[in-house]
Amino acid sequence: MNMNPVLILKFGTASITKPNGEPNEPVMVDIARQVAALHPHYRIVLVSSGAVGAGKGLIQNYRGDITQRKAAAAVGNLLLLNQYSRFFSIYGISIAQSLCERHHFANRDQFLQLKQTYEELWANGIIPIANENDVVSNRELRFSDNDELATLIAAGFGAESLMLCTSVGGLLDADGQIIRRVTTFDEGVFGVVRPEKSAAGLGGMASKLTFAKLATRLGIRVVIFGLNEPDGLTRAMRGEVGTEFVAQETTLSARSRWLGSGSLTVGRVRVDAGAVRALGQRRSLLAVGVRAVLGEFAAGEMIEIIDEQDVTVAVARARLSSVTLMEQLHQQNVDVANASDIVLL
Repeated sequence: MNMNPVLILKFGTASITKPNGEPNEPVMVDIARQVAALHPHYRIVLVSSGAVGAGKGLIQNYRGDITQRKAAAAVGNLLLLNQYSRFFSIYGISIAQSLCERHHFANRDQFLQLKQTYEELWANGIIPIANENDVVSNRELRFSDNDELATLIAAGFGAESLMLCTSVGGLLDADGQIIRRVTTFDEGVFGVVRPEKSAAGLGGMASKLTFAKLATRLGIRVVIFGLNEPDGLTRAMRGEVGTEFVAQETTLSARSRWLGSGSLTVGRVRVDAGAVRALGQRRSLLAVGVRAVLGEFAAGEMIEIIDEQDVTVAVARARLSSVTLMEQLHQQNVDVANASDIVLL
């Protein structure tokens, strides 16, 4: 069994496509070259955006509505994968397509099947290229974000590093200089984020920081880097360029990691200080400690637990739906989440 560390590489739309949406072949050739150099040392998953951009030129009178975006993705995925296949074959590397949906991560059994498939691909020297399954996704694509998908995979697989490629090359300070190293996520970090300049993709810098924060809490090193300088990926792996977010110490088990990874997309509950203390003592979350219910979720889905300062303190599997919880907020001894299904962050 291949025991090399797991490495997740995410390339956004703006990184790998031209302004008109077509795949940028020289950039993709360069990605294949740099990834091929890392391939012997890591179990790699490449998360690639760009399918909608690659396919929209073939959709007549393209306006970008949801049905057209799905059709563009269906066409574009094939175009994108063909390009990757061609450029990786230069280095004798085969690739596989992995179209993921949210329930693949929210359901433990499905996630383990995904894991076994990836292990088999890695055992055969094949690199899976993951993307959200936009064609059948029942939410509008703007809710979809490959930064999130990359983080789900990184957390679920216990990746050593999560590399997020961006057109700006890192997190910029107020003077436009790249901040080289971030050890704590304070207000100053989120405060330097500027309005997005990229019209091509969905995941902005604020999104990247949110997922970087969660990944580092799960013990994963995150690097935001760019390809606009020679060997950008290889040098970012060595910590020479880009912004490195240092992994925090963690002792989470595989199940807890997976619980944490499934928490990225559903609702949140805000709890009082008493509930935070109880969670710290490994107790269940009770409805009496819940101050607010944010978003909608079903029983069994993953929720984020935030304190009164909106800091995430834990993730958990909800025992109640958001509707039921709202009805039972002030009732005694109503379990919102059992202690065994809560991961403290």
